[in-house]
Amino acid sequence: MRSLVLLLAGLVMTATAQEKGQRSCRILFLMPTPEAPRVLQLFDGTTTQEVELPRMNLSSVYQIAPGPITLRLLPEVPLKPGEINPAAPSATVAATVADCYLLVASDPANPVTPVRMSVIDAGQGVFKNGQMLWFNLSDKSVGGLLGKQRLVLAPNARSVVDAPADKNGDYSVNLAFQMPGNDKLQPLCETKWRHDPNSRSVLFVTNEPGTRTPRVLGFPDRREPKEEP
Repeated sequence: MRSLVLLLAGLVMTATAQEKGQRSCRILFLMPTPEAPRVLQLFDGTTTQEVELPRMNLSSVYQIAPGPITLRLLPEVPLKPGEINPAAPSATVAATVADCYLLVASDPANPVTPVRMSVIDAGQGVFKNGQMLWFNLSDKSVGGLLGKQRLVLAPNARSVVDAPADKNGDYSVNLAFQMPGNDKLQPLCETKWRHDPNSRSVLFVTNEPGTRTPRVLGFPDRREPKEEP
């Protein structure tokens, strides 16, 4: 969990151009504690909306205010927006970010809401349809073949991988991992995945309790044309 918190703290990616007045956000709560909240209030400096914190899929698409803003996650709707507790979990969004992921992690030490969050730029300029966005939250090196693409991912690193195939259909996946301080390759995944040229995929490699083999979690992000920023 500590490695997840540290990685999320530094995951803000290069911004892209924003169409004025349009901005969207999707939320993912990765590896929550059992008592973690499932619904919170998202405050963008202008409005407050109830948002779900899904565990095993991305949330619905939420619209947030344009311009440079600070997002906050609150347990309830604030009576006076100007009096929000400054200790509430927060993350800034640059004016140029038109679409983003809000990655949430448990933080029992926060006195307002027991989570922390990080904003990941998901604009089409940095993360296009057909591509995969990989995050390695484990202490192992991971690599191999994803269709026609090669993945090389160090511990606590991220990478955008281009489309693994030229068209809709299955592609071969063959991944391996290395334990820290050991050059021997260990099998991780040998299977087939489905490629959708109109969808993006966000994938995480995480440590799996009770075993040295890491776990791969994938989340497709397919938007209807009207929802694209």
